[in-house]
Amino acid sequence: MQTKHPPLIPQLWEEGDTLLIDKPLQWTSFDVVNKLKHKIKHLSGQRVKVGHAGTLDPLATGLLIVCVGPKTKQIDQIQNADKTYIAKIRLGQTTASYDAETPVLEEKSTSHLNLESIKEALKPFDGLIEQVPPAYSALKINGKPAYKMARKGQAVELTKREILISNIEIISFENPVLELSISCSKGTYIRSIAHDLGGKIGVGAHLNGLIRTKIGTYHLQDAWNLNELIACF
Repeated sequence: MQTKHPPLIPQLWEEGDTLLIDKPLQWTSFDVVNKLKHKIKHLSGQRVKVGHAGTLDPLATGLLIVCVGPKTKQIDQIQNADKTYIAKIRLGQTTASYDAETPVLEEKSTSHLNLESIKEALKPFDGLIEQVPPAYSALKINGKPAYKMARKGQAVELTKREILISNIEIISFENPVLELSISCSKGTYIRSIAHDLGGKIGVGAHLNGLIRTKIGTYHLQDAWNLNELIACF
């Protein structure tokens, strides 16, 4: 990770700023926003608008863009940009959340899989596709977040949505772990890609690690460590 960053704008709460942050594991995106909001309020003595431009799940790390003050007007524009991820997928195990948040529901052998079979299974995931978001997501059903209903064991039905996968390629495959680079449009759930790929292969799968490396023209290599950023205020 780069150690040199552009200097923070003096009194950034007045002029506004766009902060690139490497989100820590187990933190929610709102945890990061609240941490910065409280720090800025302490320094400025006033409430300042702070918001993130695209959620990352607690079990994901990588690029989180936080906008401060007048720069919050750019959030929608940044959110609409394409994103790039590095995804680690555990083949042969399914979970209700499509990631490692919930226990393994079913396990199947992956000993018969090889690189060629993986490449063949990935072909339908390239381009414009339809995807059903995970039940464990923040999408709302009748005003209630789907994940809250799912955690209570309630039935969750989410409709398909059209997304664009502009690039999907294999970084490595060490059975049963597959590592992919995925560039995609707004609204793409990498957890659903993992789940659907496991179904396509016939052994099931879940997302076991996720790093967001790019949003539009912004790169993870230019992001701050959160603690180092806070120390610079």
